[in-house]
Amino acid sequence: MVTLPNTYTALDARVSAFLAQEQRLLIGGRWLPAHSGETFTTYDPSSGLPLAAVPRAAAADVELAVQAARAAFDSGPWRSGLSPLERARLLWRLADLLEQHAEALAQLEALDNGKPLATARSVDVPLSVDHLRYFSGWANKIEGATIPVNEKNMFAYTVREPIGVCGLIVPWNYPLLMAIWKIAPALAAGNCVILKPAEQTPLSALYLARLFEEAGFPPGVCNVLTGYGEEAGAALVDHHGVDKIGFTGSTEVARAIVKASVSNLKRVSLELGGKSPNIVFADADLEQAIHGATWAIFGNNGQSCTAGARLYIERRVFEDVVEGIAEKTRAITLGAGLDPSPHDLGPVISAEQLARVTGYIEAGLRGGARLVTGGERLGGVLAGGYFLQPTLFIDAHDDLSIVREEIFGPVVCALPFDDPAEVLRRANSSEYGLAAGIWTHDLRKAQRFAAALQAGTVWINTWGNTEAAVPFGGYKQSGHGREMGYDAIQLYTEVKSVWTYYG
Repeated sequence: MVTLPNTYTALDARVSAFLAQEQRLLIGGRWLPAHSGETFTTYDPSSGLPLAAVPRAAAADVELAVQAARAAFDSGPWRSGLSPLERARLLWRLADLLEQHAEALAQLEALDNGKPLATARSVDVPLSVDHLRYFSGWANKIEGATIPVNEKNMFAYTVREPIGVCGLIVPWNYPLLMAIWKIAPALAAGNCVILKPAEQTPLSALYLARLFEEAGFPPGVCNVLTGYGEEAGAALVDHHGVDKIGFTGSTEVARAIVKASVSNLKRVSLELGGKSPNIVFADADLEQAIHGATWAIFGNNGQSCTAGARLYIERRVFEDVVEGIAEKTRAITLGAGLDPSPHDLGPVISAEQLARVTGYIEAGLRGGARLVTGGERLGGVLAGGYFLQPTLFIDAHDDLSIVREEIFGPVVCALPFDDPAEVLRRANSSEYGLAAGIWTHDLRKAQRFAAALQAGTVWINTWGNTEAAVPFGGYKQSGHGREMGYDAIQLYTEVKSVWTYYG
């Protein structure tokens, strides 16, 4: 039985029961231990305490899951026996179940990831429900086209068909939400899925597996494997029976996935990292910009691929904006994910991630950058967790690693600029291109910059907005393809052209 600090919110009875169970993989409608019998432990990053032992899936388990998914796709009822409307109803039913289990899922996210329970309740779970409901509506609206052709007595049309078996590999920063981002369009399009959650945060995926079963998805349509990326993830990518990989994570891992995918030239979509520029012009509403820029980087503890980590501020307001952000940053409160007292942020995900982030801070200081605030690990009652003060740097130059490389933690560099052409060049001078922000009252300038910035999403006088209907993805090394909206349906379908002679 898991023993948690007595300062935590009391666990939902469903969470207590779930954590007390032996965890199993969901493969072909059966609950199975790993073939090897091995497990690994997932930890609460707020305390460093163990939460659960989960199966350590590897190649043998991937083989079973692929066989189950292939059978469900190739000869089961999912593709030929269920109508698109029935698929839609199952997705809607799954959304209803997420709502019914919202508190349990939110607590599991707060425990396994460390984010504040209030955030999991208000963001992660509701957005997951929204995505399921949005994509349930696509299930019976995936259309082809009729195409006029030059050949006499010929009729040509296209249809969109599901790709087949999709391996979905998701990260630890939004464990449930990132899983649903991929599951919802894949299932709406008629595919079968094998979900591999991050090894740091497997619990909400295992809980979700139970809701797949309760919703009534046929066996083999939804499979869940917990394990390490270099074992279960690599086997999934390499398997010839997997038709597509959908991956969210680091650019480094994505390169390995692309190389391994050549085994059968499987389809690959990638939502990767970023080092997003956030540009504050002197004519902006500075109060709004200061608030927005603070949470553009420190939201989710900077553990977001869209984090506004390169903050460019027009020189004549630079000191005022930095002072405002520093003041807001010092007021940010930290606490355990299940701490019932109000707080803004939790810990970073792991000891490894804490070491990575603090390593970047030390490198920045060695490179001549100057700390305005933050940069220290918290002690006292939070010493057992992986808590780091939100960190603001100035006097950094564009060649420093803290400016160029994705840190994936609560660290921002404030950088002055003098003219629009200069800041545009600097903003685009990155291997990444996921997101960017502009703060200005000049609509013409905002639109010129939105057109010129090399980023998949540009926010003007706001930051971080996403919605199921709006495509999301990146330029350059920030990824291939777009999640959400009709673009996501395209990621999970093949186009077939049909010619008919009627002469």
